Amino acid sequence: MGQACFEARRAGDAIAQLTDVASALPSQADGRVTVFSDRTGMVKAARLLLSSVTKVLVLADRIVIKQIITSRNKVLVTLDHLERVSTFQEFVQIFSQFGNEMVEFAHLTGDRQNDLKDEKKKARMAAARAVLEKCTMMLLTASKTCLRHPDCESARINKDGVFHRMRCALEQVIDIVTEARSCGENQLLPASIYNGIKDFKSSVECLRENLYSSSPQSMGSQLEALVERTEDFTDSAYTSHEQRQAILSVCQLARQDTQQLMNAWIEAQSVHAKEATEDMEVAILKTCQSIGDLRREVHKVAVGRATDLLKVHGEQLPLRALKTAGAEGNLEAVAEYSRKLTEQKEQLVETCRLLCHVSGTEPLEITCVHAEETFHVIGPQIISAAQTLALHPSSKIAKENLEVFCEAWESQLCDMALLLREINDVFEGRRDNHKNSLFLGDKRPYLSLPRPGKLSANLKTAKAVKLDAEEQTSMAKLGLELRLLSSDLDTEVEKWEAQEHDIVRQSQSLASMAYNMYLFTRGEGLLKTTLDLFHQAEVLSEEGLQLCSALRTFSTQLVDEEKSVVMTELEKLVALCQQLQMGAKTPVQGKTATFQKVDSSIQTTKGILAVVLYLLPFCNKLSKKYKSERSSLGSPQDWRERQDASTPVREEGALNSKNSNGFGLKSLEQHMAGLNLLESK
Repeated sequence: MGQACFEARRAGDAIAQLTDVASALPSQADGRVTVFSDRTGMVKAARLLLSSVTKVLVLADRIVIKQIITSRNKVLVTLDHLERVSTFQEFVQIFSQFGNEMVEFAHLTGDRQNDLKDEKKKARMAAARAVLEKCTMMLLTASKTCLRHPDCESARINKDGVFHRMRCALEQVIDIVTEARSCGENQLLPASIYNGIKDFKSSVECLRENLYSSSPQSMGSQLEALVERTEDFTDSAYTSHEQRQAILSVCQLARQDTQQLMNAWIEAQSVHAKEATEDMEVAILKTCQSIGDLRREVHKVAVGRATDLLKVHGEQLPLRALKTAGAEGNLEAVAEYSRKLTEQKEQLVETCRLLCHVSGTEPLEITCVHAEETFHVIGPQIISAAQTLALHPSSKIAKENLEVFCEAWESQLCDMALLLREINDVFEGRRDNHKNSLFLGDKRPYLSLPRPGKLSANLKTAKAVKLDAEEQTSMAKLGLELRLLSSDLDTEVEKWEAQEHDIVRQSQSLASMAYNMYLFTRGEGLLKTTLDLFHQAEVLSEEGLQLCSALRTFSTQLVDEEKSVVMTELEKLVALCQQLQMGAKTPVQGKTATFQKVDSSIQTTKGILAVVLYLLPFCNKLSKKYKSERSSLGSPQDWRERQDASTPVREEGALNSKNSNGFGLKSLEQHMAGLNLLESK
């Protein structure tokens, strides 16, 4: 590296000397100054600079890869030691070392993930790092349980599963950074219906340009291979008869349209046509339409299945029952609820497989595969943890261990809800097909952090505070709820026809700032400390009050009943914004008070978004009604006099049903705090 840098400097110095104006001499012919006359020397120096800088970059890349491999090797060695410990004292000492090594590995791989240009690799890296992060806490409690109950077979099985998963994730990271193919991408990503449809449609449309690029027989085979992939839907025991018949009908229609296309194609080739005939053009359009219908049908089935499952399993009944049965030492009840959890796991695994078919992008396909593997692995681990608790119902550590695995399950359900939203966004064209924001944080930035000099009163009295592991976990739960609300708000905003409306612009700002606060709960984004968070909360409250002003103006054109609904919600919104503003400005001292202020700020922000989420669709409906009736009646006054609008009933539980208890993707440093949970008794 030193030699490469020396060569780069030398090449740069050579170019500097050749282009030095001070040393240039005027030409004898016309007196003009020539900056450089040695063109051969310039070309040579430029080539040397290019090659030496390239060498520096290549060497730097190799060094980073070597650092990651070295860090992984250290983690593996310590992991082996952890697996063999026999005393609590030895475990505490080695786990402390392991935690520090995992933090170093997390930083190195995080930087590498940000540097990756390939979205597929970036998604795979994010999935592997998420496994390592969540498994670190599982490893802590599973190892403690095994040490407390060394003769318990279920505790040993539980611990072995965590260690095995961590080693697999470590290997996956190394495969990505070294571009190894041992876990081949073909094995990772099964053939999806979406990709099959995309390739088939491309082949059909290519016929417009070249009738002889392929054969009719190959197109028929391509369609049959695509139809074969739909068997994952039609053969599923959880697919209703109506859904199965709908898919089969669309497949049959696609076969008929493709056969008509092949007949027209063969006829055009027989007369040596140079371009697609009129009959072919009609057949191409019909085939593309039927294939599009197939995509919509399987998407509807997969998304509908996932939505229904998330509603049913959102109550976590089997998990709660397992916790209760385990704490009572009831092995029969644990076995019964384990069977129910296993059935739930199989449904979720199959649903993830169906979502993979319709995900629409390769990064989202990778995320679906990750979700499928996570449910497949964590389900049996929850059962083994529950069995351990049932055998030792008075064990606090066995109870804690079961709680950790249940939290991981709940967290994955929350991730699945976000994944479902992203798949819908891609299908409806609201998201870049090459992005995956579930892991990568793809969101438009809102750069409204206070500038230096603004909010100076806060700057003098407040002090930045870093949160510990337990507090970060609590914040992460709130953060996921905040993200769901901000995503819902984005969706409602996009439904407005008048995107330049003040209500729309200010709602977009609120959603973006709330997303910044969500990133804070993950230790990411623009907000680095609690002080930054409070500044953002104050700006958000100001934007919320401006939205209140826009809504008040909008309400002046409403009839009495409609205006009453808007004004009632508006009063709530004003009160919440003022509450957030006062809370953000109130100085606090001490770590506990700061944490309470953070919690209060995020809770109040959630309340603000919930009110705005109710008002946006209601106002959008009224805005459309006003626009249509104004054009037909001639004036807003006529519209106001028509009092036939019905007032929608607000569903109080609609937003709360989306709340999640998942701890999200936390920074690995948090897990080090788990050492204080070790019991010595």
